[in-house]
Amino acid sequence: MIFEHFALNVTDIGQVVDWYCKNLGLTIVSEQKAAPFMTFLADGTGRVVLELYSRDDAAKRNFEAEHPLTFHVAFVSADAQKDKERLVAQGATFFEEVHKPDGSHLIMLRDPWGMPLQLCQRTEKF
Repeated sequence: MIFEHFALNVTDIGQVVDWYCKNLGLTIVSEQKAAPFMTFLADGTGRVVLELYSRDDAAKRNFEAEHPLTFHVAFVSADAQKDKERLVAQGATFFEEVHKPDGSHLIMLRDPWGMPLQLCQRTEKF
């Protein structure tokens, strides 16, 4: 089996997609223009990683009510501090920062809709 994507039912689908594309470098590879607006996003390698949609007949999570370690979306960062500052200036909020013994730097943010977002500047890349 090969992982294809992770899907989330979100509010403000258009704004969420725009923010992730503009601020995290994701690109739209498939987009449904009518409800439920299924949108598949690829990372910088071109691989689809995330599907976002907005369905009123299914529950939408209250991300702000959940601890980020329950669920988060993580991105590789070459400079986590610089990316944190840039994303906070674009509406993200800071949650916590961890400096690992191996030199890795992990920063947990929340996107403007409360979804946990982690920046991973790892000494040993996965």
